[in-house]
Amino acid sequence: MAPRKRRVVEEEEKEKSKPELATRVTRSATRRDASTNSDNSVAELQKTKLPKAKKPKKAEKDVELKVVEEEVEEGTKTIVIEHCKQCNSFKTRAIQVKEGLEEGVTGITVLVNPDKPRRGCFEIREKGGKTFISLLDMKRPFTPMKNLDMGEVISGIIDKIK
Repeated sequence: MAPRKRRVVEEEEKEKSKPELATRVTRSATRRDASTNSDNSVAELQKTKLPKAKKPKKAEKDVELKVVEEEVEEGTKTIVIEHCKQCNSFKTRAIQVKEGLEEGVTGITVLVNPDKPRRGCFEIREKGGKTFISLLDMKRPFTPMKNLDMGEVISGIIDKIK
């Protein structure tokens, strides 16, 4: 059975009993109103915008890198490990190599990603010198890197350094 039709009178009474709601104000509506009112209101709107704060973190990071590089130049040897940030397996192997080299050779400095790394890259090299391992432009699942025995790699690098 169909529902009963409402009477027109009941609807009018309900509408009268409801309080009037404020009209919706959007950003575009305020811009339209501001442009039609006066130029003073536009100037006031522009003054209320806050300037963006500069990020001091980047400058601090650059200063820290310069300090580290100066300290490294005074040391004996510097090894740079560059690994891609695409997959966590790169990071795991880079940390293994770093810890192994620091334990195996005294007075050595190991830098991990001093610059922005290349994509699909795993490279171990002496700063300003020869390259020990260079695996570039690897595609997933990174089989050349995963086939490496990291213990042999670390011992081979230690032998070449000494």
